[in-house]
Amino acid sequence: MGGATAPDGVGDGGGGRGPRDADGLDERAVRILEFEARSFGHPGSKAEAVRDEFGISAARYYRILDGLIDAPAALRHDPMLVKRLQRMRDGRAEARSRRTLTLGRRLD
Repeated sequence: MGGATAPDGVGDGGGGRGPRDADGLDERAVRILEFEARSFGHPGSKAEAVRDEFGISAARYYRILDGLIDAPAALRHDPMLVKRLQRMRDGRAEARSRRTLTLGRRLD
């Protein structure tokens, strides 16, 4: 992330979501990472689980997660999970970019 503020749940940004763990993550950030480590049968079940567990929309959850996986504290907390989530995000962004560039005509 390129902003001057920390994502919700990381560092001493204004999230104020309770005590921090040894890596500098608040309880919600840790819960989000633990939630991401689970597997779900299909996307709809994950969106429903997000609403049930966190009380927020799936769109809001993914905005929080996007900032969280860029935080050094999250990487320290669970390096394998965070790297996997970053790779998945980067792959989706690359695919989206290719689709955008190839609309209309081929570029090769």
